Amino acid sequence: MVERHYEIDFAAGALVFPGGKVCEDDHSADWDARFDGQVAGAMRALQIAAIRELYEEAGIVLARPERARGAGQPLVGRDATARLAPYREDVDRGRRSLSAICAEHELVLAGDALVHFGHWITPDIMTKRFDTHFFLAVLPDGQRAEQDGREATDAIWLEPDEALQKAEAGEVTIIFPTRMNLGRLNLASNADEAVQKFSGEPVTTVLPKLDKSHPDGPCLVIPKVEGYSQTREPISRVANVEKKKQS
Repeated sequence: MVERHYEIDFAAGALVFPGGKVCEDDHSADWDARFDGQVAGAMRALQIAAIRELYEEAGIVLARPERARGAGQPLVGRDATARLAPYREDVDRGRRSLSAICAEHELVLAGDALVHFGHWITPDIMTKRFDTHFFLAVLPDGQRAEQDGREATDAIWLEPDEALQKAEAGEVTIIFPTRMNLGRLNLASNADEAVQKFSGEPVTTVLPKLDKSHPDGPCLVIPKVEGYSQTREPISRVANVEKKKQS
């Protein structure tokens, strides 16, 4: 997980999974020759965005050499991530495209390494809304996470249950969707088991609805999904994750 920079206007200071928004280059036809995977269209753009954001925020590269491409083939290690590290800020700020960098370094993105794990849509009561997909992948051998120091101020490896305990104790901020997905990850004992388990399961779209009639007060209601610890979250527990703009 990465810790969000305290000055960011959404989920400032929270522990989150690396992620962000789809950009124009994620839809580029240049990826036709530089993407290993069975998906196309919008889902391919989402997977490319996930891989790009992971690279920008955590320095992890889910790619393989063009000369040794193919689903299931080994991914690049520490040497490749060191070569690509200097370009992270340029890609983040839109000064260079990841597709151009992959072409220059003869790399192919490993979309086949991703497992679609979750899909959450921000409730319509929020002023800032997202349509978010979550993906799982096993860290390639030899690579390590390194925060970018801009959007993310720390990169942390910890067990899902440990993250949940820290949130419950008030040691860290973890927003509701992240907490639910951490709970679902707890159904597996390690990364390989998680990939095996969730690669064959359908993904439920979660759009929390507001229920004002509950005896304990207004709450958000979500579908019952295996691994999610609850179907209701009191509004009083939903962190105010939007930073107010200074006038």
